[in-house]
Amino acid sequence: MNANSLEFEYVGNDLEAMSFATNYHRWIFEHFTSYLGQNVAEVGAGTGNFSQLLLTSTIHHLTAFEPSNDMFPLLHQKLRHLPRATTVNEYFGTVSHQYTRKFDSVVYVNVLEHIEHERPELDFVRQTLKPKGHICIFAPALPFLYSSFDASIGHKRRYQKQQLANLVESAGFNVVHIKYFDVAGILPWYLNFVLLRKNLTVDHVNLYDKVVVPIMRIVEQMTPVPFGKNLLLIGQNAE
Repeated sequence: MNANSLEFEYVGNDLEAMSFATNYHRWIFEHFTSYLGQNVAEVGAGTGNFSQLLLTSTIHHLTAFEPSNDMFPLLHQKLRHLPRATTVNEYFGTVSHQYTRKFDSVVYVNVLEHIEHERPELDFVRQTLKPKGHICIFAPALPFLYSSFDASIGHKRRYQKQQLANLVESAGFNVVHIKYFDVAGILPWYLNFVLLRKNLTVDHVNLYDKVVVPIMRIVEQMTPVPFGKNLLLIGQNAE
């Protein structure tokens, strides 16, 4: 496998469970919409749940990259009849030279943490971005929350805020926006996955998505939070 791209192929119940997190995905999506532009790449598109959200925006075209031979057929099935979408069954870093200065934005949702050497990955992003284009990242935060569940789904790390900002800046991006996300998720994650070593279930996701997310979406819009279970970052190509 490409050392600078996804090195862990996983399909499991957690992916099925997260497909029910519709409010959570919309919450992430609304932070990205202003930065997408017209021609968008999604790296590690999985089974296409977030891809479908991206296509509800005003973008002209989405190129969805997914290297997993297990997940790609599901992604392709969801998007194949949509003229504004193209699916690519390759590692982004392997084919990035074919997309030089093509994209207005490149999106990573729960993907960067899977990549062993993520710094070269960001070089691939800059290669494919137009001048002043954006990288949109959503990733797990707070190293003390790293659990056996993280390891089981191929997470190499959970990020600290400054760590992620420094990484993106070192690759030639200006950080336009960075924030902690989902402060309410810290305690249940720590209890369930760090202490009790549980796995993610559809019931967990459904309850949190329907009860907690709508409230926290409003709270965090009104008041910035000092910590959160995840990080959200927007970077702009400095060229």
